[in-house]
This record gives sequence, structure tokens and C-alpha cells, in this order.
Amino acid sequence: MGQADRAYLASKGFSTILEHGADFIAHRLAPAHPVKDGRQTPWKGHPVFVAQHATGTCCRSCLEKWHGFGKGQALSAQQQTYVLAVIAEWLHREEKRL
Repeated sequence: MGQADRAYLASKGFSTILEHGADFIAHRLAPAHPVKDGRQTPWKGHPVFVAQHATGTCCRSCLEKWHGFGKGQALSAQQQTYVLAVIAEWLHREEKRL
């Protein structure tokens, strides 16, 4: 995670960043057939985006490959909570790293 993302995380606070993450997951990842699947998550511009690529939670193909969540079926609330927890853990580790 770069300096700009670290600064954004520090200025907004962890809970706000995770609210953003929950929204990103619900709208960009959870549908059975997300719009632009495989390209819906930018590589930069928000700490959650960086975390998604680092944790294999960026698209339905990566979710299937790394987390076993099959394509073509909407993510359940429990699965969305899991994805957010994976992202949160990565962000916590990154915060402590430097």
C-alpha cells in the first residue's frame, strides 16, 4: 500500500474505509454476474482496491480460485462478511508493516 493510500486510511479512519469496502463488495463483487467482471476493481485509488488485489478478492474469478466461491451465484451476506474480513486483516497488517 502506497503513501497516498496510507494517508487516506489515516485521515478517514479504519471503520469508514471498511464501510467503503462493504459497499464496493455489495455493488461490484456480490452480484451473480458483476458488470465488467474481472475488470471491476481498479488497481489504485483506494486502500480497499489495493487490498482486494493483494487478497484475491478483486473479481469473481479470483474469488473462485483463491477462496472457493463459485461464479454465477450471488454472494451471500456471510460470504460478503468473509470477504470484508479478509480485506480488513490485510489492511491491519499493512498498517503495522511500516
